[in-house]
Amino acid sequence: QKILKEKKKLDDLINSFENSVKESKELNEFFTLASEENNSKLIQEIIKNIESLKLQVQKNEVKCFLSKESDGNDCFVEIHAGAGGTESQDWADMLRRMYMKWFDKRKFKYQIISEHRGEEAGIKSCTLKVDGDYLYGLMRSESGVHRLVRISPFDSGSRRHTSFASVWVYPAVEDDLNIKIDEKDLRIDTFRSSGAGGQHVNTTDSAVRITHIPTNTVASCQDEKSQHKNKSKAMKILLSRIYEKQKKEKDQELANKRKSLVGTGDRSEKIRSYNYPQGRITDHRINLTLYKLEEIISGSALNEIIEPLKSAEMEEKIKDLA
Repeated sequence: QKILKEKKKLDDLINSFENSVKESKELNEFFTLASEENNSKLIQEIIKNIESLKLQVQKNEVKCFLSKESDGNDCFVEIHAGAGGTESQDWADMLRRMYMKWFDKRKFKYQIISEHRGEEAGIKSCTLKVDGDYLYGLMRSESGVHRLVRISPFDSGSRRHTSFASVWVYPAVEDDLNIKIDEKDLRIDTFRSSGAGGQHVNTTDSAVRITHIPTNTVASCQDEKSQHKNKSKAMKILLSRIYEKQKKEKDQELANKRKSLVGTGDRSEKIRSYNYPQGRITDHRINLTLYKLEEIISGSALNEIIEPLKSAEMEEKIKDLA
């Protein structure tokens, strides 16, 4: 299923590229004819189509370089308010709205998995599950601390406040209980069942205990008369426990990473600053400053930050390959 999904993405990318080449040739021919006829109205229409084509080519270019592990996956987006109470909680809610508006614009599907509201306003934390092609690859650069500077609407003195919120983006991976276990890593013990079950259950070695030696995970079953059935049930329990153990370890690893991103106000942590008094937004990783704060907060111009970040990644990859 995953291979078919990846093949479809590749086919769509190739088709889009071929269509772009075809459209480029057609627009070139139309522009030549329009110029010869001095048709200014048609020339303006062609210029608009060229701009649209340029945007499509840029999108395809970005997709071509989204080749890191899980870049093609859906993703989870977690947002956590930093220190600062209501101010930071309101900022966390603003970030969430910004992303949801961008998802709507891109026609990505999303749902709120969990949410912890602030006492007065905003959110303490929130987790979104978002579905879309190359979504993790596009969004992973949003992970980090986001800093807001504004005149606080919650301050009766209208003073300037600085707030922090952290964003954590990680890929959505389908749960797979088909865990492969080497038989030599298992110790299987049989013993006589105890408790209710009748004379047969209590007088034969029908109960089974399975130990997975590398993880010291143990599962047993004795509720069936058949040793074979007990072994089958115990094996399912064992696989489930190993899976849960691995999942907890991964969750703990993610939790440790998230903890490192919680906004403490340390300037070295922040990836982006949003300055309302000056109407500007700055991404500190690529030294990009745009005076389009309202458009970006509304989600309509967020691409103008995300795409340059991807382009910077591409340049780094090209340098590594050189």
